[in-house]
Amino acid sequence: MNKRSLIQAAAALLVAATISPVLAQDKALKVGVTAGPHAQIFEQVKRIAEKDGLKIQIVEFSDYVQPNAALATGDLDANSYQHKPYLDQQIKDRGYRLANVGYTVNFPIGLYSKKVKHLEDLKEGAKFGIPNDPTNGGRVLLVLQDKGLIKLRPEAGLKATPLDVIDNPKKLKFVELDAAQLPRSLDDLDASAVNTNYALSAGLQPNRDAIAQESAKSPYVNLIAVREQDKDKPWVAKLVKAYQSDEIRRFIQTQFKGAVIAGF
Repeated sequence: MNKRSLIQAAAALLVAATISPVLAQDKALKVGVTAGPHAQIFEQVKRIAEKDGLKIQIVEFSDYVQPNAALATGDLDANSYQHKPYLDQQIKDRGYRLANVGYTVNFPIGLYSKKVKHLEDLKEGAKFGIPNDPTNGGRVLLVLQDKGLIKLRPEAGLKATPLDVIDNPKKLKFVELDAAQLPRSLDDLDASAVNTNYALSAGLQPNRDAIAQESAKSPYVNLIAVREQDKDKPWVAKLVKAYQSDEIRRFIQTQFKGAVIAGF
């Protein structure tokens, strides 16, 4: 290669190095969320992030399975909809190389019924709906244990299933359903646990309609997930900063009035 060619090549590399960050910023980040509070909050995050030069495209999902699958395959850049026990279980079961980069909100899960006003009013043999994914199903069983309705094997931990119930005085019959279906199960079952995002989407107000709620102090704080290869990239820090801002904290407090709690 002659001297002129070397100069041209060096100039081309310099131009590429100069414009590539700009091009990267011009491409909107795709962030997966579930409909309801996660989507509402991220609309505000999007507005704040844009002030820091970060463009975001929000992609809504109607279930808990697809956002991680889409993130793992590169169809999303990040997602915001799940708690750490669920992410850990997905990584274990599916081999995803995903990372938690920042905590977001907590949704104390509620127990609902159209048949009774109080948990203790449930009759013997009552049908009780719980999420069919291991982490959220176990979460509900722990709530029921905390409320004194059942007793679980001590070693079951966060992944308890109905098979781990060792004492069930009311002989509750657990009906495992997809979390998104649980609000609609209230007509057919005696009671159901409903994740707060799905409760709000169905017009249920946890502080008003739940017959019991999980303690706000739990290991189920939600998070932002990205692929492991991306976790140290500058845009990730900007995204987390926008979410964990005082403005978002105030929005959560005002918009959800205690049904959703900031976890950062």
